[in-house]
Amino acid sequence: MALVMFDLDGTLLDTAGEIAESANRTLDHYQLPRVSVADVRNWIGHGTGWMMRQAWNSVAQAPSDAQWAKVMEVFIHHYFECAGSDSKPYPDVLETLGRLQELGVKRAIITNKECRFTERILERHGLTSIFDLVISGDTYAVKKPNPAVIYNCLDALNMSVGESLFVGDSSIDIATAKAAGVLCWAVPYGYNMGQPIETAAPDRIVPTIKEVPLFFKGLA
Repeated sequence: MALVMFDLDGTLLDTAGEIAESANRTLDHYQLPRVSVADVRNWIGHGTGWMMRQAWNSVAQAPSDAQWAKVMEVFIHHYFECAGSDSKPYPDVLETLGRLQELGVKRAIITNKECRFTERILERHGLTSIFDLVISGDTYAVKKPNPAVIYNCLDALNMSVGESLFVGDSSIDIATAKAAGVLCWAVPYGYNMGQPIETAAPDRIVPTIKEVPLFFKGLA
């Protein structure tokens, strides 16, 4: 038996467009200028709250804590509407997930996106049943890059470090995997805050996740 843990945004699904639309609908509500999808791509990775704060601070002064709570209520409303509406799987994702299932490899998601949005997106893409475990940014008291999220995943699925692989698209993913002692492969097409993924020194860079099953064939 073996396990592959995937990041979600920027690794399995291209979600930047719908995240940007949600942020912009929130800015529209407050009659503030919109932000670009390119900027939002650079703000994805730490969770939607952090992303929305970057968007807000780029066009307006930071609000008070009480005001920010209201802003996030507006954002949550819009993002729940948009989540899964305009995102799409990257090339080879659906085929690879199916192949891993055929091989008997366990599949998990570890994302910093909050649970309500993660579940919404997976449901809209028909992916809910294909994963053995989904860990979101608010599943535990900590999230990536804290390695506890990986340890919790391994414990829940009764797997070891040596038979597991993490696949992500950002320095956050790579730092999390390295801290947990798990090999990390990275894709070059995701969201890494505008930096080349090579600078984060993953164990391997693969053009798509199509190559992931080869790792598990090597363990056989």
